[in-house]
Amino acid sequence: MGIKFKVLKESTETNARLGLLETPHGIVETPIFMPVGTKATVKTMTPEEVKALGAQIILSNTYHLYLRPGHKLIEEAGGLHEFMNWHGPILTDSGGFQVFSLGDLRKITEEGVEFRSHIDGSKHFISPEKSIEIQNSLGSDIMMAFDECTHYPATYEYAKESMKRTTRWAKRCKNFHKDWERQGLFGIIQGGMYKDLRRQSVQDIVSMDFSGYAIGGLSVGEPKELMYEMLEFTTPLLPKDKPRYLMGVGTPDYLFEAVINGIDMADCVLPTRIARNGTVITSRGKLTIRNAKYSRDFSKLDPECDCYTCKNYTRAYIRHLFNVNEILGPRLTTIHNLYFLIKLMENIRKAIKEDRLLEYREEFYKKYGYTD
Repeated sequence: MGIKFKVLKESTETNARLGLLETPHGIVETPIFMPVGTKATVKTMTPEEVKALGAQIILSNTYHLYLRPGHKLIEEAGGLHEFMNWHGPILTDSGGFQVFSLGDLRKITEEGVEFRSHIDGSKHFISPEKSIEIQNSLGSDIMMAFDECTHYPATYEYAKESMKRTTRWAKRCKNFHKDWERQGLFGIIQGGMYKDLRRQSVQDIVSMDFSGYAIGGLSVGEPKELMYEMLEFTTPLLPKDKPRYLMGVGTPDYLFEAVINGIDMADCVLPTRIARNGTVITSRGKLTIRNAKYSRDFSKLDPECDCYTCKNYTRAYIRHLFNVNEILGPRLTTIHNLYFLIKLMENIRKAIKEDRLLEYREEFYKKYGYTD
């Protein structure tokens, strides 16, 4: 198989582990945070800049690339790596989360999902097979099986039917995918906030022997305590010899808890999205740079950060850029936020290696202002 995973070290104090994820476009050290390049670009950044931050692998979005510019055009360009000039590993999601986020614009059947484009209202249909066909054309290193992301809150009956459908769709995805040397395929665990459904989902999906496994349907609006409970319950059920991916988390506390519970991979649009609104993540907590109190603050965004932004620009200057709507503002805050999370995961890997992860979390939380 094109995807290989090796656990290098297991934490003596938690379920965290260090690993190496081998893909056709390079090796990734885990645990890792993956920046999101939804439409074949990490917003405001060049691929060279993303790489310089220390990013080892990025995500792109099947749904958005299918609509524009079209997967066949990207295939014609030589695949997503060539098209966007990123030559490291790429993971593509299945499009499931985006489709299910459309609400009234979509209709779910056993065959797949019929939906209207959020762009022009045109009708489209994505089945498990179609999702794999699109991802085959994109040529990503890791593809995701097409699943139904169960909303929160969901009744037990709905979560059960949704989970079963995800299992049936996963089997169709695996049967349709052919070139396992070129592209790995991860299965997705669903089941809502119900432990017995999560356990059943793990058993069913793992029995199909995917390249890796993702936990979906968390961080979808449920209370933090419930998310942690489901994460703590589900992760240990997954095989130790395959990569484990928690979908859609990107705050420092969620990343710490994910790793402590044995997660190897995580992603989120949060750092780039809030950066464009003028919010940055720092070692002392979040900071909204648009605030008037920074107008004469000539210090850097984060006293402990050595990213390009913090080395060269002040809070006052970046606030000015946002106030006059200059594109450099969002670029500089995006650079900082991505660097912060990538560096955080690097420090987490170092802490696992030194068997001091809980100590490092306590140090980080104390500075950041977390009380839990």
